[in-house]
Parts: sequence; structure tokens; C-alpha cells
Amino acid sequence: MPLTLNDFDYPLPPDLIAQAPLAERSASRLLVVQPAEGGADALLDRSFADLPEFVGPNDLLVFNDTRVIHARLFGVKASGGQVEVLIERAVGPHEALAQVRASKSPRTGGILRLADAFDVEVLGRVGEFYHLRFPAGQNLFELLERHGKLPLPPYIQRAAGAEDESRYQTVFAREPGSVAAPTAGLHFDEGVLARIAERGAKCAWLTLHVGAGTFQPVRVDDLGEHRMHRERYVIPQETVDAIAATRAAGGRVIAVGTTSMRALEAAAQDGPLEAGSGETEIFILPGFHFQVVDALVTNFHLPKSTLLMLVSAFAGMDSIRGAYAHAIAQRYRFFSYGDAMFLTRRNEAENDAV
Repeated sequence: MPLTLNDFDYPLPPDLIAQAPLAERSASRLLVVQPAEGGADALLDRSFADLPEFVGPNDLLVFNDTRVIHARLFGVKASGGQVEVLIERAVGPHEALAQVRASKSPRTGGILRLADAFDVEVLGRVGEFYHLRFPAGQNLFELLERHGKLPLPPYIQRAAGAEDESRYQTVFAREPGSVAAPTAGLHFDEGVLARIAERGAKCAWLTLHVGAGTFQPVRVDDLGEHRMHRERYVIPQETVDAIAATRAAGGRVIAVGTTSMRALEAAAQDGPLEAGSGETEIFILPGFHFQVVDALVTNFHLPKSTLLMLVSAFAGMDSIRGAYAHAIAQRYRFFSYGDAMFLTRRNEAENDAV
């Protein structure tokens, strides 16, 4: 029987949605899901600071080094009507795709005055987004940094504050371009990274810029009709070489976050993993054949979301259902500022049987 949207639903008490970060990054809880053959998974309630205990000396952790930009802007149309702009992604040095909220849709050729500081031209529509041209001669990301606001996810019921400027970025964020944080990486601090190195494990990096589409719900019951948003990624040669060395040494490739997993698996769909850049709209459902990733560090994801489908494909639907039920009963904190899981890939025979 084909999977439907309701197969990925679960009841979540609203008070378990984390509204703010903890005082320390690695003070988050960590639910370790250890698959057991022919029996129930072992579910270990630990602290994220304990993660290095589950990392072996030949393992490789792959991190997403994207940096969240100040993607939310407020302004007015030439008519005086209020507008709110949320950048989806840059598509050139002075152009971007964006969501635009206004009482009346902006027209092609129209001008928006943003932050009472600069004008952008509406070039047209690209699907659900508006194509905007920013002032020439000024760096797009610098403009956003000066005049934009940090965009928190829609389920955080408050405006971004001073604390979010640092805490909604990973400690290794380098490449600007995301409108949402790769949230699994938010738990890592220098102490955890140092203990991982002490155990002999290695770290590697890639970049995937997370778009605003990551928060868009699946609106079709037939999952075969859903279309993913596109995200741009870059995988360096050093990371490809590190993965090859890890395989040769018998270690595991551990993706830190679903964004790292999406980049790696997308780049390996048509053959061996190669360095380079591209765009992906990969949709990972149960039955997907994973080529690269052996284990995953991830947060807890929204009901009926594509990310919940992804982790169900990776760890098995029954395992994820059991783990989420346990997390709710134990009052774990959910979503971007919430707690984390450590998952091991379920063998493909079990996934195919779903």
C-alpha cells in the first residue's frame, strides 16, 4: 500500500516546541537510537555532550558550514502599501528570489523601498517566489547584514533577539546564504569538537544553503505529487577524499544534519561521489537507497514534513515512530532550538520492506 501523508503524522504537545536556546549548546539532550536485530531498538537518553562516546576513531563527521543571512526585510511599495520580504536564495551578485507578503501582489517592474534605505525592482515571478534586483555596486549579503533581520522559524513565537544572532548560527558557520540554520549543528561547541578529535575521528565540510521552502508543509496526500524546493550545495574535493579514506579505514560517514545528508546523497545519485557544486531537489522517502551516509545527527522534525520522511527512510519508520513517542513521553524539546537524535542507517532490506 503506498505511503500517504498521514503515515508521517504524530501528536506533539505545543509546549514541547523549543522557543529559545539553552544556556549552553551542548547541554541539549541526545536520544541515541541503537537498532537491534529481531527486537526493539535500544533508546538511550543522554546529553549532547556525550556524543563523542558514540564516535569511533575511524569515523568522519560531515558538517554544513552555511551561515544564516539577515533574510527578512520590511518596506513599502511605491503606492505606500506595506511589504515583508523573505529572501529565499541569491541567484546572482545583485539578484535574489524571495517571498513577498503584501495586501496586493507587487507587479513586474514595480519598485519596493526596503528598510527605508534602498530600492529593489520586481523582475517577475519564478514559481511561488518573486525575482528581485538589488542595487548594483553593493554586495547583496552586506546589504542584508546591515538592513535585514534574522529570520527565525515560523513556529518560534517571538521576534529574533540579540541572543539569536549568535545562537541561531553554528560555531563553524562560514559561507553566507541560508535563511534557516542547519539546526543539528547548533549543538556543537568547541568542547564537543575537541573531544571528537581526541577520539581520533575526523571532520569534513560542505555547504548547502537552506531555503525558506524547508518550512513549507507537504500539501498533497499522494507523496508522489510533492515537489521539493531547490537548494544549492558545494562539496569540496577534500571532503570527497576524506570520505574515501574513511571507507578504506572501515569507519562510518556521519552526516551532521539532514542538510549534509541531502547534499551528499544528491551528489551520489548518478554515480560515485564527486566534488563540485549543484542544486538539489532530492526527496528522500522510505525505500531510498543511501549511497554515502552511515549515521546521522539530527533534531526532531515537524509532523508530516519531508524531513520526518527522510529520517524515517534512514532509520526505519517503526524506529522513528518509537523514538518520537519516547521523546514526547520523556519531554524532549522539539525543532530548531530543541534536542537531538543520533541515528544509525537501517539496512536497505528492512527499508524496502516498509
